[in-house]
Amino acid sequence: MNSLYVECYSGISGDMIVAALLDLGASKQVLLKGLESLKVDGYKIEISRVNQNGINACDFNVVLNDDIVNSTNTLIESERNIFDIFKIIESSLITDNAKKLSKKIFEIKASAEASAHETSIEEVYFHEKGAVDSIIDIVSAAICLDNLEINEVIVSQINDGSGYLKCRRGIIPVPVPAVVNIVEEYNLDLKVTEINGEMVTPTGAAIIAAIRTSDILPKELSCKKTGLGAGKRSYPNEGILRMYLF
Repeated sequence: MNSLYVECYSGISGDMIVAALLDLGASKQVLLKGLESLKVDGYKIEISRVNQNGINACDFNVVLNDDIVNSTNTLIESERNIFDIFKIIESSLITDNAKKLSKKIFEIKASAEASAHETSIEEVYFHEKGAVDSIIDIVSAAICLDNLEINEVIVSQINDGSGYLKCRRGIIPVPVPAVVNIVEEYNLDLKVTEINGEMVTPTGAAIIAAIRTSDILPKELSCKKTGLGAGKRSYPNEGILRMYLF
């Protein structure tokens, strides 16, 4: 049995999770083959090593095409709801376990967004930019977790920032409402720090909520490997997600 300890002192996001799992040894080839089977266009994947505040870490980057980035998203065809995304996942060639986990994560995220905006889960639409980014991050995390045969996930206290964030709907507080809803629903240990900005994304919170089995480390553990995943934003702390494989 493989146990995973996730140390969230610098927050958590989907790309940080995937990067740390790749750094732990998840197969890049299995990941890319699985993503290709989704038949989702409009992006490319860049996996590299970066120096993040003096620490060498793995970086997982979803680079969206210009037509998606510049889209005004005025047409309903440019948006997908959770059931559209489920169809994409189900028609892919990833393992049944990865499909099940991917759908569970998306359901957690969509439910949190629905609650934040006082609507139903069916009416939560991911606009094209957010849909592609979320699909790739979430499915990638599920593929990597499945590939590493993780059976137990222990999660530390999760640090987030504070202040305000500009989004499509206007100015919202940090932690953002969807993250707060996930924290409350799944009893995550969230600490709000004085760092200005969003350190915990809804995707990151949803993945952790879906996979966490405990927040207490056993007294005796044998550490196999450490994985470091880099974040994209610059904060006074390291901007690194650290994972330990036991």
